[in-house]
Amino acid sequence: MIYTDSDTTITTMPHARANGETVGPSRLPTRRSKVNFTRIPIEKKESFRWIENLRQSTTRLGDPDRCVHIGDRESDIFELFCAACELGTHFLVRTCTNRLAGDGGHTVADEMSEVRVKGLHRIEFRDAKGHPHQALLEIRYRRLTVWPPLAKQRHYPALRLTVIHATERSEPAGRKRIEWKLLTDLPVNSRVDAIEKIDWYAMRWKIETFHKNLKSGCKAEESQLRTASRLTNLIAIFCILAWRVFWLTEINRSAPEAPSEVALTATEVTLLEQLVKDTARTAQAPPLSRCLIKLAQLGGYLARANDPPPGNKVIWRGMHRLVDIQIGYWLGRENSG
Repeated sequence: MIYTDSDTTITTMPHARANGETVGPSRLPTRRSKVNFTRIPIEKKESFRWIENLRQSTTRLGDPDRCVHIGDRESDIFELFCAACELGTHFLVRTCTNRLAGDGGHTVADEMSEVRVKGLHRIEFRDAKGHPHQALLEIRYRRLTVWPPLAKQRHYPALRLTVIHATERSEPAGRKRIEWKLLTDLPVNSRVDAIEKIDWYAMRWKIETFHKNLKSGCKAEESQLRTASRLTNLIAIFCILAWRVFWLTEINRSAPEAPSEVALTATEVTLLEQLVKDTARTAQAPPLSRCLIKLAQLGGYLARANDPPPGNKVIWRGMHRLVDIQIGYWLGRENSG
């Protein structure tokens, strides 16, 4: 499966007037809002990079039928669906567009409203603050004909695709209701097939977190290397570092009772024990979790009783400090004989 990173930053620049006054986005001429973006060729849009990524990754891997390209709502582009069909590869995308369906006289939402619940699926997840939650999802799916926008129907054919809706059964308190609308060219013939596709998409968030470590932690985008080969070597090293930080964060939540040596060297464990004093929380924590909480404390984690498990950012900062301390420790041992 191929997970495409969608992190982009869009900056709106103010427009200058003759008298020097600037006009912010809310005061732009109303004429801009009347532009029909469906009539702009896809090659002239920023979203064309999704299609280029699909083509390049499919070609590089050399086995289109085994590839499943997974994207978030930013990749909900009909041209991408057509490109995947032409290449003989597959896609699974979270949709944000209510397209025409069936005979073209109604929409996807109209058809899906008639589909009965075909199964339930309970998931466990953490919110933005790290607090654990459970949710019971109602699953609906249907194979149907999906049409391109009216302005593009002369250029692109209608496609037979599978729509999967996973909606939280009841309205939760204190957070948004989970509602995923997925679109894929893969067949879904049972509740098990639908859950498999939902689980595939759920893995996206972990990939996004890894990319965040790579970009924000390693600052890969700030590299000033001038050749592709050097940049490739640098990113290869950064990938190992970003993966380790992500893995330390996840294993602390999934296997806190594992031995500390699973994730840290004996030297790292010794230094953490000497550098960070035990608190009420770490004194009662399992071995691995105890060391990783101390590692996070080096990065600014407060380790209070009600705090959620440490995240990637504090683990990253803690590892950065620990590596510096470890280098000083080794130099001190060599100089002292």
